[in-house]
Amino acid sequence: MAVLGSGPAGFYSVYKVMQGIDNAIVDMYEQLPVPFGLVRYGVAPDHPEVKDKFTEVASSPNFNFIGNIRIGQDVMLDDLTHHYDAILFAYGASKDRKLGISGEDTLRGIYAARDFVGWYNGLPEFSHLDPRLDKSDTAVIIGQGNVALDVARTLLKGVDALRHTDISEQALASLSKSRIKRVHVMGRRGPMQFACTIKEVRELMKLPSVAFEAVKRDLLPPDLSSLPRTAKRLTKLLLEGSPTPIADARKSWSFDFLLSPLHFVPDRDAQSAQLDAVSFSKMQFADGVDRFDPAAKVQRADEERRLSIPTSLAFRSIGYQSEPLPGMSELGIAFDEHRSIIINDDHGRLVRRAGEASDANTIPGMYCAGWVKRGPTGVIANTMEDSFATAAAIVADWNNKATFLGGGDGWGSIKGGVAEKGTRIVSWDDWLKIDAAEKARGKLLGKEREKFTSPQEMLKILD
Repeated sequence: MAVLGSGPAGFYSVYKVMQGIDNAIVDMYEQLPVPFGLVRYGVAPDHPEVKDKFTEVASSPNFNFIGNIRIGQDVMLDDLTHHYDAILFAYGASKDRKLGISGEDTLRGIYAARDFVGWYNGLPEFSHLDPRLDKSDTAVIIGQGNVALDVARTLLKGVDALRHTDISEQALASLSKSRIKRVHVMGRRGPMQFACTIKEVRELMKLPSVAFEAVKRDLLPPDLSSLPRTAKRLTKLLLEGSPTPIADARKSWSFDFLLSPLHFVPDRDAQSAQLDAVSFSKMQFADGVDRFDPAAKVQRADEERRLSIPTSLAFRSIGYQSEPLPGMSELGIAFDEHRSIIINDDHGRLVRRAGEASDANTIPGMYCAGWVKRGPTGVIANTMEDSFATAAAIVADWNNKATFLGGGDGWGSIKGGVAEKGTRIVSWDDWLKIDAAEKARGKLLGKEREKFTSPQEMLKILD
């Protein structure tokens, strides 16, 4: 089986497939020289407990990591179909969703949360980002999911508390110069509709010398007793707030509800192209809806009321997007651009067209898992469950002697052609050398690791 992507979806799927199919051989392809995807580059640096979980899978003699490979350039997707029984698409989401409002693409000081998280986690793609955290005392984050709260926590947390994590030294240098004292976490609906988890909110509430500005009481249910357990715990957390009073705080943050971004306002100096403020349209719950219903809809306020927050630093955090890989359409693989997923039967089997998830319409030997299967939502635990479900489908199809691809020698038949192109392939043993070098760099700095922030640096270790 070929697995495209080395993040949680790929590793969790492989773990279950290897359990369910005797002597299953897996080749895992990754475009970077290093594995783990979201676990390495998308998890907050002060959350190390979810990192480095997949070495048990990689230790199997039937597992082969193939890093520094770009599908569509170094290896064609069609080539893989001739040398494997199955292909699993587990490559995640590489883009962020845009707001589509004026100033978003033209003003300095506006960043995608995905890019910012990648930057402080050392993702090579964003090593050049250089967010100017010293230009404003206020930051605006548009979106209220877990990634938005990761950004807020990183901006508010004392830099000394981050020094021993694997956050990049480049990010530490910028954060040490940060002037941010106030963070607004904006949402277009209310507190009973937002998408973050209790754990993330609790961590923000507990930050030393950081105060939470209270939510308006009428946005929360008067009686908590009838709420589901999770909603009840979250509401109590919002009502209790932070132990640090506003008067004693060095920094503060808030959830700002019922506000929809209207446009980014430029600085009056026409030459600067610098963000000066974010303008929001005030929202209200639709007529007749229960404002405490998790699915409650909102609409623009009856009067066109607006709010402008002065800032030169803003982040959009409204979700990620997957993209189709080169060569998919030629193989009859359908990609839903709106939902940002590969069309599948909800169990991970690829189907040729949307709305036709019949056995006759599945594509033999083709599967997907993770964000590219269900959309870029949920936490790593959701990806684990989702990946286990796809793996179960693969195992069931194999045991039931369903039709697969033609099979073959996998990487053994492909690597010669890749080598002729001059591509430097990174094996699992090569990754372990990079891993050891990063840890050695980190030890000198008193931290777990200091990541290399360019593929060239990584590959140089292997020379």
